[in-house]
Amino acid sequence: MLSSVVTNTVQPCENTKPQRSATSSDAGAFFWAYTEEPHRTRRQAIIKAHPEVVTKLCGPEPLTKYVVLAVVALQLMCAVLLQNTPVLSLPFLFTAYVVGATANQNLFLAIHEISHNLAFRAPLANRLFAILANLPIGIPYSAAFRPYHLTHHKSLGVDGLDTDLPTALEAFFLDSLLGKAFFCTFQILFYAIRPMMVYQLPLTRIHLLNIITQVTFDLILVRYAGTGSLAYLIMSSFLAGSLHPCAGHFIAEHYVFENPSKIVKDPLNSVPVPETFSYYGPLNLLTYNVGLHNEHHDFPAVPWTRLPMLHQTAREFYAELPHHKSWTWVIWQFIWDREVGMWCRVKRKEGGRKVEGWREDEIGANERVGAAITGVK
Repeated sequence: MLSSVVTNTVQPCENTKPQRSATSSDAGAFFWAYTEEPHRTRRQAIIKAHPEVVTKLCGPEPLTKYVVLAVVALQLMCAVLLQNTPVLSLPFLFTAYVVGATANQNLFLAIHEISHNLAFRAPLANRLFAILANLPIGIPYSAAFRPYHLTHHKSLGVDGLDTDLPTALEAFFLDSLLGKAFFCTFQILFYAIRPMMVYQLPLTRIHLLNIITQVTFDLILVRYAGTGSLAYLIMSSFLAGSLHPCAGHFIAEHYVFENPSKIVKDPLNSVPVPETFSYYGPLNLLTYNVGLHNEHHDFPAVPWTRLPMLHQTAREFYAELPHHKSWTWVIWQFIWDREVGMWCRVKRKEGGRKVEGWREDEIGANERVGAAITGVK
């Protein structure tokens, strides 16, 4: 089947030897790498070649708060207008899919942006604003998302830490056409439940505030606008992580779509399997440029409005990397292509290095040097 990935020649990388598990068949094993994730190396090379990236591009984006407020207002307006519309009616479902799912996916990714302290300079202001952005989603998750997501950055592909990775149990039961279709339809539930199955976060004051604020908001909405309004918001969140074009980013970001050659699979060679893929298409306009995912992992402290500038500035580092041009095609190929499935992820047993404290260029803007972040492994 025609691949959704636009590929270029992948150059060998010294000391990087991803391979299939020796105890499993090629169709039933993850790719295993035995060195650190690739973004730190590229980040250092880009900083050396373009030091202005750090000084000019990193830091909060003031526009973010206005976009978030506008989308929150849009969703609340739709929820109120649909309060008396039957949930299974065509107008309700159409609005929830076209407007609501797109808007809530935008808010998912606003919270992603805010988790890197890119809405305000003060970390606490970002935590509180994320709770506000969480309101139309209907379920409290912004406080829990941040530590899991920052661990994803710090421990990309590390088995038992990176909760973006499917578990072996998921891969075993869902690696079929029907299984992959089921996963794509309900992937928002997998991303919500899986992290708690991998490791649990301590309950902090910001978690409690997130829960109390969301439950209070939901009760007030039901009290004054009816259950239909809350149903609209919950349906929007579900559809945002289901068979929706914008939901393609969940799969496009780290699943390996190109069938690696025998040379790559041979542990005696040193040809890497790419493990992060960017998307360059129009849906980035609705999703805080999350499609520029290699760029984001390289520099988490660069906000969404400046990621295209990063791409242009360091174009020589990104031009040859495999990338996607359609999230819709990503979902289609993931389901129908027998060569692509739940096992097509790069894993590593360890992080490859010990990091002392947190740095802005590693997980986000304005992180205190040496400070611990509760729940981040």
